Amino acid sequence: MIRRLLEKLHNFRLLPIFVIVSMVIGIAIGKWYGISNFELTPPIDAIKSIFRGTYEFSIGNTLALGIVIGLFMMMYPAMANIKFEDLGKATRSPRQLLIVAFFNYAIAPFFMLLLAKIFLSGEPDLYTGLVLYGLAPCIAMVIVFTYLSAGNGPLAIILVALNSIIQMILIPVYAKILLGDVHFDVWVVGESVLLYLGIPLVAGMLTRFLGVKRFGEEWFHKLKFHLDTLSIVGLLFTLIVMFALKGDLILEKPMFIVQMAIPMTLFFWVMFVVVYLTGWKLGLNYKDAVAVGFNSTGRDFEIAIAIAITAFNPTVALATVIGPLIEVPVMLALVWFAKTTQNKLFRGRL
Repeated sequence: MIRRLLEKLHNFRLLPIFVIVSMVIGIAIGKWYGISNFELTPPIDAIKSIFRGTYEFSIGNTLALGIVIGLFMMMYPAMANIKFEDLGKATRSPRQLLIVAFFNYAIAPFFMLLLAKIFLSGEPDLYTGLVLYGLAPCIAMVIVFTYLSAGNGPLAIILVALNSIIQMILIPVYAKILLGDVHFDVWVVGESVLLYLGIPLVAGMLTRFLGVKRFGEEWFHKLKFHLDTLSIVGLLFTLIVMFALKGDLILEKPMFIVQMAIPMTLFFWVMFVVVYLTGWKLGLNYKDAVAVGFNSTGRDFEIAIAIAITAFNPTVALATVIGPLIEVPVMLALVWFAKTTQNKLFRGRL
């Protein structure tokens, strides 16, 4: 019976129902406990406090750790499915690397700035939060969305690694160009790379390498079902935590969410569709087109939240926290869009 229930999680047609239920649960928890009234602890700070022995149990700290745990549950299975030799092949993909670099750094930040000017010019705090959200490409969840859409996982990891290096250099530059003098610790980018990418990558690679070496490829094939289940459960758990963060606000000030949702939804759909079709037009196969599409679209909400909390007022921080509440459901819709158009666009070069 448990097996059949878990198999339902793997049914992509049922996933929207599970996503909606998770969002509702999160909103209910947030409303019940009034979580928006508590100060949000950046996830990296919560992790640091554990190692320093200064961690204190609180709703803010617990939710911060919940985000870290949920993202690890999502990332680890995707990393465990990667073969070492495939990473080497993915490095030899110059067209894919150039497409992602161009759209991430020449288009995305300025497109988000344009949307902020069009939709939020009268709301300076929301405007700043939206521009912040567009600064940096995602370094974690895009791998999961690539994985869910059966894209090229090794290529996604290489692209994320490239983005991790570039954004450490360019985030301060873009912040100054788009927002003026902004002071924040640039090392928070490196810490995010280690926490959200490095740890799951090492854990996943070790699982595959040691497991296959000791028990064989057939063992890992059987384990894959449980890894896929863990990834989906992690996604739903992360949604519950994220929506719990602002569940009461969503019910009390729905227009606040709508103001952010319109430009952000436009950003994600336009960016993904344009890059995805660019990949198709340039002759990429489906797996690579999906990987470059998500890697050019997803935004690094962890970095945006960290900068907002340290360099701006609480309302700006609130705007960045709302970001992933919109991004995750929209990106799941884009996974559905990619899988739906796969055979129509990429027949013969899947």
